[in-house]
Amino acid sequence: MKKFLLLLALFFGSLTTVNAETNRIISGNQNAKIVILAYESLTCSHCADFHKNVYPQLKKDYIDTGLAKIEFRHFPLDAAAFNASKIIQCKHDQGMEILESLYSNQQAWIKGNTIEQVNNNLQKFIEKEGFQVNFEKCINNKKIEEFVLNDRIEGVKNFKVNATPTIIINDKKFEKSLNYKNLKETLEKLI
Repeated sequence: MKKFLLLLALFFGSLTTVNAETNRIISGNQNAKIVILAYESLTCSHCADFHKNVYPQLKKDYIDTGLAKIEFRHFPLDAAAFNASKIIQCKHDQGMEILESLYSNQQAWIKGNTIEQVNNNLQKFIEKEGFQVNFEKCINNKKIEEFVLNDRIEGVKNFKVNATPTIIINDKKFEKSLNYKNLKETLEKLI
């Protein structure tokens, strides 16, 4: 599966189309002094842990206060994460809510031995949560597919991203252990 994603990434590597349906999922003040990029895969348990144990305090102390903004970037590690990323981008007006719901309930939708089974579970989960999504249209949308793959390519090219989650703060890769204490220590130096 990794080879598949790599081949897709190489194929679409030169594409940079951005339009209304391929806007970033951003939380915080657009003009914040501190810009945090979070490269994530929706099937990554460490990413789900970040959303459960680090992001709420980060949001409270830095994002909601206007000191920082966070941009969630796609770095799918498998086909299930790739399709979930496409769903988030397709329903951009609810992208943050879908993102949080997928991480909070990760084990409810990543089940299955084939991508078809996982897609079926993902579709059922999205419907159960009340998100109005044309599932087939979203996962087959080529512009969104290119956008998601370009996030991954840019992460590797610009920041040497090779694992998730990877945090970039003001264009510098966060190299410490990803917990709130370490993140706060770094952010405080930038205020």
